[in-house]
Amino acid sequence: MKKDFMFTSESVTEGHPDKLCDQISDAIVDHFLEQDPYARVRAECAVATSILFIASRFGSKATVDFANVARKVIKQIGYEHPDFNSKTCSILTSLKELPPDNYYCFDEASLTEEEIERIPVRNQETVFGFACDQTPPLMPMPIWLAHKLAMRITRVRREKILPYLAADGKTQVGVEYRNRKPYRIHSITITTSQKEATEINLKRMEEDIRETVIAPAFEGQSVRPDNKTAIFINPIGIIMVGGPAVHSGLTGRKNATDTYGEYSRYCGSALSGKDLLRIDRVGAYAARYAAKNVVAARLAEECEVQLSYSIGLAGPVSVQVETFDTGKIPDEDIAELLEKHFDFRLAGILREFRLRSLPATVKGGFYRKLAAYGHVGRTDMELPWERTDKIDVLR
Repeated sequence: MKKDFMFTSESVTEGHPDKLCDQISDAIVDHFLEQDPYARVRAECAVATSILFIASRFGSKATVDFANVARKVIKQIGYEHPDFNSKTCSILTSLKELPPDNYYCFDEASLTEEEIERIPVRNQETVFGFACDQTPPLMPMPIWLAHKLAMRITRVRREKILPYLAADGKTQVGVEYRNRKPYRIHSITITTSQKEATEINLKRMEEDIRETVIAPAFEGQSVRPDNKTAIFINPIGIIMVGGPAVHSGLTGRKNATDTYGEYSRYCGSALSGKDLLRIDRVGAYAARYAAKNVVAARLAEECEVQLSYSIGLAGPVSVQVETFDTGKIPDEDIAELLEKHFDFRLAGILREFRLRSLPATVKGGFYRKLAAYGHVGRTDMELPWERTDKIDVLR
């Protein structure tokens, strides 16, 4: 296992076209589940200059105005440019209503163990969860810092600290590791867009970003930029407007950003735009839950949990653990503990996390908020799969 290396991860702001599509897709999921917790829905978006396309299949008693949901998200994010805004962009839809399927309209909280065992997954998938002791939320440091910078960019834009910024932006953080531990910040890259032609030049933007974004994001961090850290701010110059007016977007294209910044493996399927019967979504949350509790219990410094599901079975056919030579006990023993104390069955995951009820309890839409800045490792949201309540049983 490599001990000394440099690793980079990227994040994007909520105004990036891919994230716009993710948020619209999950806002549609929220609207269905708020009215009908048993709704089945898939929603995917594609966006380009002046046009948004929504493809969705759904089976529900809920009523959802897809175009109106999309326009609200576009407006809330802050797209106001003539080439793309909530009022004038064209929205095309391809919608298909699914036939009734009462088999999956179950209340998982009231099911017996035997009944949970009889509810199979409907798609085959291998999902991954990861945790490590590099940061307080037990996430890899590069993606955690990249998210902090991206969230800070959005904050200074929304609070008009830097009112000239537009919604689209990217961040990247490179961390140098020694003995697989973060040692120093190797590089920081920030790319932002500007609303319109102003007197703000690149030098002024660099100074503003350093002062209002980078410095606050690293405040109190044990590993901070030093005098050798390479910092690049808009390295190709000022970008006017950004967003769909410049480049296209697609639901599910930022899977690495949604998870572990490619520091660990992740499922190739999109997390956003799916209801809670999709094991490729909820299984990824369950795997993160297991991995985080392993690290929190100090059974390992790093832990990757792999769950493999087959169509027609209630739970995974395989539970694998990799601790990268950091485990205090053998990986096989940790896997046995997980199978004993965690419920990886579809209905069991829904019951453990109460996933159906979350959209009705979170103002502004639970899954829509989840769609930007990561589905895991969040400290600004109370995510049930981020709990570390299994420490005692694992120890």
